[in-house]
Amino acid sequence: MFRRRRKKQRIEPQFEKRAGRKGGLNLRLDADDRIGAKPSGKRKSSAKSAGTSKNSGSRKATGRTGRNSPNSRKPNRQNQSRNRRTGKKSVRSGSLRRSLYWCLVLGIWCGIGLACVVGYYAAQLPQMSTWTIPDRPPNARIVSVDGELIANRGTAGGETMPIEVMSPYIPMAAMAIEDHRFHQHFGIDPLGLARAMTMNLLNGSVVQGGSTITQQLAKNLFLEPERTVARKIQEAVLAIWLEAKYTKDEILEIYLNRVYFGSGAYGVDAASRRYFGKSARDVTLAEAALLAGLVKAPSRLSPARDPEAAEARAQVVLAAMRREHFISDREAAQALAMQAKKAKRYWSGSEQYIADMVKSQLKTLIGDINQDVVVDTTIDLDLQKAAGKIVSETLEKNADKLKVGQGALVTLDGTGAIRALVGGREYAESQFNRAIDAKRQPGSAFKPIVYLTALEAGRTPETVRNDRRIRIGKWTPENYKREYHGNVTLKTALSKSLNTVAAQTVMEVGPKAVVETAHRLGIRSKLNANASIALGTSEVTLLELTAAYAPFSNGGYGVTPWLIRRVRSADGEVLYERRETDSRQVVRHRELGMMNSMLSEVLRSGTGQAARISGWQAAGKTGTTQNSRDALFVGYTANLVTGIWYGNDDGAPMNKVTGGSLPARSWATFMSQAHNGVPVADLPGAYRPELAAMPARRPVQPGIGGRLPAMQRQATDSGVTQSNRVVGGGPRPGSDLSGENNKPRGILDILFGSRRPG
Repeated sequence: MFRRRRKKQRIEPQFEKRAGRKGGLNLRLDADDRIGAKPSGKRKSSAKSAGTSKNSGSRKATGRTGRNSPNSRKPNRQNQSRNRRTGKKSVRSGSLRRSLYWCLVLGIWCGIGLACVVGYYAAQLPQMSTWTIPDRPPNARIVSVDGELIANRGTAGGETMPIEVMSPYIPMAAMAIEDHRFHQHFGIDPLGLARAMTMNLLNGSVVQGGSTITQQLAKNLFLEPERTVARKIQEAVLAIWLEAKYTKDEILEIYLNRVYFGSGAYGVDAASRRYFGKSARDVTLAEAALLAGLVKAPSRLSPARDPEAAEARAQVVLAAMRREHFISDREAAQALAMQAKKAKRYWSGSEQYIADMVKSQLKTLIGDINQDVVVDTTIDLDLQKAAGKIVSETLEKNADKLKVGQGALVTLDGTGAIRALVGGREYAESQFNRAIDAKRQPGSAFKPIVYLTALEAGRTPETVRNDRRIRIGKWTPENYKREYHGNVTLKTALSKSLNTVAAQTVMEVGPKAVVETAHRLGIRSKLNANASIALGTSEVTLLELTAAYAPFSNGGYGVTPWLIRRVRSADGEVLYERRETDSRQVVRHRELGMMNSMLSEVLRSGTGQAARISGWQAAGKTGTTQNSRDALFVGYTANLVTGIWYGNDDGAPMNKVTGGSLPARSWATFMSQAHNGVPVADLPGAYRPELAAMPARRPVQPGIGGRLPAMQRQATDSGVTQSNRVVGGGPRPGSDLSGENNKPRGILDILFGSRRPG
């Protein structure tokens, strides 16, 4: 049977249907179909698009023969290879785009997080409107009577030094070692921070810091020295604020005047004076390198502690300065030759005792110090340095041989102004001021007060007493050499420092009268009113004992030691100025001449012969306590009065040191230098046995001075004729002082073996 033939269906062309749709053909002409047109690749794309549709009519019309022909197979392989290459590039490009995208997203979120953290810690700072650089701690610049700097006192330890005034090597050294990109960054140095982080990661520890000078300043001014994230963030915020508000030079100047350089020195001027004894104006290249090197670890690298480490660090600074072209190779080589020099542990020099005294008195004079001040003192710096040198050299020469460890010196003028004061052997070793704070027994240096009391009671230098062994209650005073001289005048007894006569004199006039005289002369310490006061057993300071001698030098007028003449602000405003006061006469003219005559004899023929100085009339008194624990000499001219003490802080005995040995020799050396070139003047109140010359009187305040006692007799002493009469003189013992037929007339006669009162 024949199969029934299907009726062939006619396919009509469709021109309006879009390509790719089922049953549709794309018969539109492309640019590639045009004659002479260059291939654009669009036809391939269209062919590919048409060929990829499984239901397209053109694919059905192609037939089996078209699909398997060799001509059609080759182009398809090329297309596939090209598609694979294009696909790989497309994948790589997509991966890069995706990586960049997520990095951007991550960066945005990190930035947001960082901003939140910074904002959180920055919010803990005070409001920006209240931000100001805190004032530098006030400094007191202490100067001599000639305006020379003695010392600085204040928390900073030195005065502010403008950057244009200080040595130019100092800022260069600081920038080279601490922040060589100081002029390029905005307060934070990203490059320096990245470099520091890299070095620290490579070394596994913190070996390099990334803080700029501005950041260090912000930390020093506003923040606590703690290593936390919060502090570092706040430090960065404040550094940016500083850079916005101040110039680079201003920031550097503030930094150099605030940074700590070790050993209590804040700021370059304090450090320069501390380590080199000079102003920051005069610092050399090598010294500037040493200072800049201290900032990293001021306590550990201080030359006062480890000069070798300080020198090694200075060489690192010099290399950095050369690398940054701040200095030449020649300059670096010269500075590298600098040898490490050990600095003292603290500010040295006797003038530092003066500075401490000024600091202790300032608050009383001007109240709290809230600004820089200049303090004008009475100190003669040349005398001060000479005094310190004499005391230190004397101790250095005799410390081992004579077992003496400390000394002190005070010198005053006729008004009580302190012209020099030494509180000890070396301030760097001990800041205790032995001239004003240590109370010691003055020994025989107290006897002039005893004899002045006796003269005021009517005795004269020619009054005779018996130097012999006596007993007062349970006390038996003895002379230094345990020798006795029999009948002697008071003048001889004082010059030879006879203890028995001084003890008799105290009992005659009464211990209370002696204490009153001492207080009138200016001694403020508590004194025991007993017989042993004759030998200086009550403790006093060297300053008040020296001031008690001043009336013998200035004509009889009492003084109160003073040091500060004027206090000024840095702008010149006078905050305090000492007013002249009327001095009170505490020694009358009669007794003044007698005392100067007696005390001059101490230097001529007595225990103080080692204190004689050429060309000047001088007087004074030696003092030695039991077992040579203390040795003093207090003496004066018409120009100055000076007291010197030697001994040991623990009261240990010296090796036979007396007031007439070391103290007297030191006194003569110092006073000779002090009077060099000074016009010669005699002591006031010249006295002669026949006549006591009266100096011109000054106005006497009520209750002071006045008439002499009415008791005036012309009796003679043993060995003293009536011609030894003093105008206005007091009673004298009769010529029969030791007569056998006279009976005792009182308890004093019984105690001292005299037959009649003197």
